[in-house]
Amino acid sequence: MNTQVRKRIELPIEGMTCAACASRIEKNLNKLPGVEATVNFANEKAHVEFDESQISSRALINTIKKSGFHIAPQSVQLQLHDMTCAACATHIEKALNKLPGVSATVNVATETARVSFMPGITTKQLIDAVIGAGYGATEISESGRTEEKARKQAAYERELRLFWISALLTLPLVLQMGAMFSGHDMDMLPRWLQWLLATPVQFWIGRRFYVGAWHALRSGSANMDVLVALGTSMAYGFSTVVMLFSLDQHIYFEASAAIITLVLLGKLMEARAKGKTSEAIESLIKLQPKTARVERHGEVIELPVEQLQIDDIFLVRPGESIPVDGVVIEGTSNIDESLLTGESLPVGKQSGEKIFAATQNLQGFLKCRAVGIGASTQLANIIRLVEEAQGSKAPIQRMADTLSGIFVPIVVAISILTFVVTWWFANDFVTALIHAVAVLVIACPCALGLATPTAIMVATGRGAQAGILVKNAAALEHAEKIQTLIVDKTGTLTEGKPHVTDVLPASSVTADYLLQIAASLEQGSEHPLARAILDQAQSMSLPLMALQHFSSITGSGVTGQLDGRSYILGSPQFLRQHKLDPDMKSVSTLQAEGKTVIAVASIDSSDHRPLGYLAIADRLRDNSAVAISRLQSMGIEVVMLTGDNQATAATIARKTGIVDFRAEVLPQDKAAEVIAFKKKGKFTAMVGDGINDAPALAAADVSFAIGAGSDIAIEAADMTLLRNDLMSVADAISLSRLTLRKIRQNLFFAFVYNALGIPLAAAGMLNPVIAGAAMAMSSVSVVSNSLLLKRWQANQS
Repeated sequence: MNTQVRKRIELPIEGMTCAACASRIEKNLNKLPGVEATVNFANEKAHVEFDESQISSRALINTIKKSGFHIAPQSVQLQLHDMTCAACATHIEKALNKLPGVSATVNVATETARVSFMPGITTKQLIDAVIGAGYGATEISESGRTEEKARKQAAYERELRLFWISALLTLPLVLQMGAMFSGHDMDMLPRWLQWLLATPVQFWIGRRFYVGAWHALRSGSANMDVLVALGTSMAYGFSTVVMLFSLDQHIYFEASAAIITLVLLGKLMEARAKGKTSEAIESLIKLQPKTARVERHGEVIELPVEQLQIDDIFLVRPGESIPVDGVVIEGTSNIDESLLTGESLPVGKQSGEKIFAATQNLQGFLKCRAVGIGASTQLANIIRLVEEAQGSKAPIQRMADTLSGIFVPIVVAISILTFVVTWWFANDFVTALIHAVAVLVIACPCALGLATPTAIMVATGRGAQAGILVKNAAALEHAEKIQTLIVDKTGTLTEGKPHVTDVLPASSVTADYLLQIAASLEQGSEHPLARAILDQAQSMSLPLMALQHFSSITGSGVTGQLDGRSYILGSPQFLRQHKLDPDMKSVSTLQAEGKTVIAVASIDSSDHRPLGYLAIADRLRDNSAVAISRLQSMGIEVVMLTGDNQATAATIARKTGIVDFRAEVLPQDKAAEVIAFKKKGKFTAMVGDGINDAPALAAADVSFAIGAGSDIAIEAADMTLLRNDLMSVADAISLSRLTLRKIRQNLFFAFVYNALGIPLAAAGMLNPVIAGAAMAMSSVSVVSNSLLLKRWQANQS
């Protein structure tokens, strides 16, 4: 049996200059057997899923290198254990360096190892290598992000220095061009001096374009570097020939130098703007404190957060940030979770309640037990989800990707055609050459390639800051199309914390006895209604009876034996199935108040009768009605699904302003209701929080999971809402609509820019220098427009 082992890795790529580069890498990777790859030009990363039985991560890296690009190495620092001498360090170094693509150095004094490795090798493999050598190791810190940021900053500063040198060399040439336009002698500078100024710009400053073009052409494709290198080389080469042979022609050294300088300026501005698209992620990373106060061996010590372990006891003073996810074991306080969830109001915490890394303790001293550390904290999960979403592609991007892949060859063909036609009709070689150069340098595939991913990056980051986690770019795109939103009542419209409001025992039955029987039947159940009954019994100190022969009938109730007698608990209709008549007058009165009624009965042969009824209510969230009104004002039809009876459902619907609802829907039928709306041609979304909502969430076109809900529901959903209210759904749809508007604006600009710019250049209406400046600014304009998404605020339709 051939079992495929699928693996997913993320590869940071250096050297991409435009969307055509990303398209080329993606195409080359997808040619490999068992590989599915997407390359994001905006964040310069490749997301690859591959079959390890068919191909190795090393082969993926080599394919990227053969395409003319580089993979940035990652690094990690390991704390080593059980070392006794320098020979141990040598042994560990050898064990680590045997792994492919790994370079490790061990410091015997600090008992640490700094390891540099290529993507595809995991930290676990490094630790396993140390363990295999007979020692122990744990990860101290993941410094990959910091080093990548430092590397990018160093590269930016290097490019900035080259730009200023290029600008200084180009300035005299451009001033001469300005003088020429004002009617002065066109050769104010000697031609040899112009050549001397232009040559270092062309071949030293502009070397990156030649290298990029060579790598692209060698792998059978073309990118923006080809256009710049070809266009500037034509102008520079022609001018050099004119100078060497003293021909009576104008020279264009200023054009070639100015184009390279302007393109460099554009790339610098683009890099600065692209860096701002990931500011949200960086701000999330900075939230977690660096150290924690931990109880160890009876004393409190301060440790780096990375050294905390599960079940460590840590202390948080007023005003401090919480270092890791934990559970409060002593103390009470209010916690500011706004930076993590977008919820502005502080959240009260007491013993037994969970707290999250990077949130702030406002007042009160807390003693906590660590339950989530490192990559297992909610903050780390948020960062991971946002990065995965930023690395995904929206369906709207496919057309731009397709065009980017063939864009450069088309432009080169148009340039050649422009040269031939202009020379034929104008009978002027120089004019034809300049028109052809203008066509080459004005065309910009970068704007097309950046139009979608930059908007997605800013939107997903901004959404995370507001407590909206988007699983992928497709979900963000689809949310704009929602026509019908189906909401589950419990935990979505309501707080999901039902409590017993009424206990109505039958004659000759006490309220305590009725509640004791009900709680005993429900013991062990995690259903919200069962928990409400058990909590009520516990608050009254009622002991639970031994339960035997328990049976659960989904959507109806439960049966079981207590002290040898048979009992049932469930909906009033469940009594009829056992030939008992419920007191419908009492039941209807309670249901009309929006309460859920639970019937309890004895079905023993010696005692066959109803024992009474429990009324349970789940309070509506404070802003549910406002959220429903906002969604409806956005043109979205809201439908409520609930397992409650018709009367209770009608009451909840009336209070929230919902017109359409479905009552007495069994958990297994929720997905069928979603599918039914989809069959009507409605683009349907679902929001829920429970395990039984997962099938319905999966069936919807777009799905939302309330963040306090079950892990299964969150896994099945397209978006996770960390704020536990429906207003977040409206916020997510609002963000989606604004994002898609920005993407369409970007694509429109990119298409129109090229559709107008290329013909104007071909017609000789654009000077090559102006064309180069326009090309340099086009991608900057697209990124800048995407950055306007940072202004989006929650609670805005």
